[in-house]
Amino acid sequence: MLAKRIIPCLDIDNGRVVKGVNFVDIIDAGDPVELAKIYDEQGADELVFLDITASSDKRNTVIDLVKRVAEQVFIPFTVGGGIRTVEDVRDVLAAGADKVSVNTAAVNSPELITQGSHKFGAQCMVVAIDARRRKNLQSPEVQPKEVNNDCACDVSSEYEVVIHGGRTRTGIDAVKWARKVEQLGSGEILLTSMDGDGTQKGYDLEMTKTISDAVRIPVIASGGAGTVEHIAEALNVCDAALLASLLHYRKLTIPQIKDYLQKNSIPVRQ
Repeated sequence: MLAKRIIPCLDIDNGRVVKGVNFVDIIDAGDPVELAKIYDEQGADELVFLDITASSDKRNTVIDLVKRVAEQVFIPFTVGGGIRTVEDVRDVLAAGADKVSVNTAAVNSPELITQGSHKFGAQCMVVAIDARRRKNLQSPEVQPKEVNNDCACDVSSEYEVVIHGGRTRTGIDAVKWARKVEQLGSGEILLTSMDGDGTQKGYDLEMTKTISDAVRIPVIASGGAGTVEHIAEALNVCDAALLASLLHYRKLTIPQIKDYLQKNSIPVRQ
């Protein structure tokens, strides 16, 4: 069995790591390069950096950050946020990232997945899927969004893809979208439960298992880790676990997590 991966996630806003609950109530969590070095030294398997502002005027800042991180860490890292074109993919990879993550751009322009996969390899293209249970999509600030996507009809699961930090509905069925991005050339899926993000109440295991079972590519669980038991539960149904609040606020360390997983017969790299 392949080793399961522990992946710290650093949400970046104006050059700082931030964290909130359900992508609101954002507070500062530290310097991204310093945190990256700490997690590298602790034994993280990979890192993920997400520019949550994802605006074009932040692009130079992100590229500079990628270069600084690449000089300090020796594990693979993924960068996402504001990547809309193949040129953006090229620039981020050239700056030192190993993979890019696309989310809103993939929904609006699915061909970007295929173009990036053909040019740089499927292993470089991670599609981030933010999803919510349809029963939780009744609040008025969440408005349906028209998208040119053949996954937006004939609903077959209770999970819907959302964008813009969970505020904008797409009408896209999350399971169908996962299968679609695999066909388009994604090498991996970063699956975030927007209902669980930052709550530390546990991953949405049902959604994670449903999508993991629907595709052949690796799935990273994200959104809701609060205990080491939550992490173990997720890794029993998918390939990797993304962590933020637990690590940023020193509730757990990566060695503690890996020791627990190993003792519970979940294979990890020590």
